[in-house]
Amino acid sequence: MTEVAYKIVDAAEWRAAVAEGRYEGAPVDLADGYIHMSTQDQLAETARKHFAGRSDLLLLSVDLSRFDDELVWEPSRGGALFPHLYAPLPVAAVTASRAFSVTVEGEMRFENDR
Repeated sequence: MTEVAYKIVDAAEWRAAVAEGRYEGAPVDLADGYIHMSTQDQLAETARKHFAGRSDLLLLSVDLSRFDDELVWEPSRGGALFPHLYAPLPVAAVTASRAFSVTVEGEMRFENDR
């Protein structure tokens, strides 16, 4: 698989997670029992499908080498395998974060984009 996955988070939720040292997940993650993540190829569709019209987001880069059995690749959209984390996400596993928004049409726009 890949060494990096991406998690789209609400910026306020991430600030709270940083203070705690770990991210428990968004409401949908908590309801499903795992933290939803995406590969680079899956990211645009995830943003369009679940975050259209949002402007208070962060894109987290997650180092997957930090996980063992708690990381499971499971089929989702069209049978594609998605990384699901069956544990809280340690803040230390996040190697980068970038502020961005998603237009109502579903296009990702990063703060530094013009």
